[in-house]
Amino acid sequence: MRRLSIAALVLALVGVAYLAQAADNPNPTGTWKWTVPMRNGQSREMTLKLKLEGDALTGAMVGRNGQETAIQDGTYKDGTVSFKVVRERNGQKMTAKYSGKVTDDTIKGKVEVEGGRQAGGRDWEAKRAS
Repeated sequence: MRRLSIAALVLALVGVAYLAQAADNPNPTGTWKWTVPMRNGQSREMTLKLKLEGDALTGAMVGRNGQETAIQDGTYKDGTVSFKVVRERNGQKMTAKYSGKVTDDTIKGKVEVEGGRQAGGRDWEAKRAS
């Protein structure tokens, strides 16, 4: 009987430890949305679809026309997502490198854009849409 009680206690402690770790590293899988201010004073809603499978982070950024551009080099470690999106428009290549900390239903971080008219760094904060 004592062994059974000890085994139950060990299982309970393992379960609590697992739940604590899961709370520290929320799953980034889902659809994320945020708004980006444009130069003309308007804003544009951005949509990102992410999927975590094991250690691999895959997904796509949805463009204005609904066309999806796959993310590249996606990683998720210690609650932080990292990936890049490469697009070409009018013969000009633009690479956006995203990183952000996932907490509950928010990703908050930085994006560094190389090439194009939007070059430079800025903050980004996305909310889980689904």
